[in-house]
Amino acid sequence: MTQSRYALFFDIDGTLVSFNTHEIPASTILALTQAKANGHRVFIATGRPPIIITNIGAIEHLIDGYVTINGALCYVGDDIVSCQAIPPDSARNIANDAKQKGYGLIAVGEHDIAVLDPKGDVNRIFRQQLAVENLDLSKPMEEVLGQRILQMTAFFDESYERELMAHMPDCTSGRWHPEFTDITGAQADKGRGLLTMAVHQRIDVNHTIAFGDGGNDLSMIRTAGIGIAMGNAIDTLKEHADYITTTVDDNGIRNALKHFRLI
Repeated sequence: MTQSRYALFFDIDGTLVSFNTHEIPASTILALTQAKANGHRVFIATGRPPIIITNIGAIEHLIDGYVTINGALCYVGDDIVSCQAIPPDSARNIANDAKQKGYGLIAVGEHDIAVLDPKGDVNRIFRQQLAVENLDLSKPMEEVLGQRILQMTAFFDESYERELMAHMPDCTSGRWHPEFTDITGAQADKGRGLLTMAVHQRIDVNHTIAFGDGGNDLSMIRTAGIGIAMGNAIDTLKEHADYITTTVDDNGIRNALKHFRLI
């Protein structure tokens, strides 16, 4: 593998960034710097919308492109590679359901984000546990629903997720946290985002490597030439990965890049 150049796709939370420290480990920063110097390309593949990608400043200068919102919005610099929206009726149905059932919801519009947080789950998990910044709780939901909706993050369990999604064939769901799931249009997931970016950047898919830890990384792990699960990944992801590295806090990315002789 040392003779080839690879495109490396990284999830953020639990992969690049530790859930414990909310920071990128020093070993990961050094490893990505070395990989970049060796001619490999670095891409982000996250469920986060761009406005709340605030925790990767240490490696921003290394990044060649972004697959965000679970593949709903992909871009390189100011160039939008693809943008996949949830059908308007489905977006409104989810918002109405959240109001009726009383669960938390984050609606990610093309320009703004709106939040319903009747039980305080959004604040507790996003702000306190995940240290998410730039999450405006004051934007009216109706105003954002007037935009194209790229993602709706719904705070309910897997049982209700299955029930709701059974009635929404034009949407897909990707869970990376036990208390919420990310709902996007049916054509938006990280695997499709990786493929879209590969076509746009003229990258051979066989020369892509994806790193992840959560359920929303499964499509990407299965699509990439090599799929790598972090040691802290969910069991389903490990079952489909080509390689399992150590945890994010135990130099997982550095160890995987060394294993495949990219650094």
